[in-house]
Amino acid sequence: MSTPTPSPSPRPASAGMSRIKTPRLSGWLLITLALLAAVWAIAPQQLPVSLYKLSLVTLAAVVGYWIDRSLFPYARPAYLLDLQDALVAGSPPLVCDDDDQCALMDSARDDLLLRLCGTSMLRRAIIVGCAMLAMGLGA
Repeated sequence: MSTPTPSPSPRPASAGMSRIKTPRLSGWLLITLALLAAVWAIAPQQLPVSLYKLSLVTLAAVVGYWIDRSLFPYARPAYLLDLQDALVAGSPPLVCDDDDQCALMDSARDDLLLRLCGTSMLRRAIIVGCAMLAMGLGA
């Protein structure tokens, strides 16, 4: 029996090494820097206002995240993903909160947990987005 020869790769191994990997959203960063330069050229007195608004919106994102955590302490996406991982592994999933109070969730289905996890992530995104929008419009 002859040993199979490996098929040639579509590109050489060294081709990926010479290319520098750019960070995600680097295009948006460049656009933001260009717009900041335009604001500085047109009205430099507005730069502190822009920085103030940016800090308020990022603060609103953090506050929205903590609002979601406090309103829905047992429906966090990470808890639901842990449940789904436990079901895949075959062990009965155990849900515990921050006070170490636990409950056994052995009757939950895999597709139901994934749907609940997706819904909880969407809920969190809506709450954080609304908090950011409220702060951006109101302050």
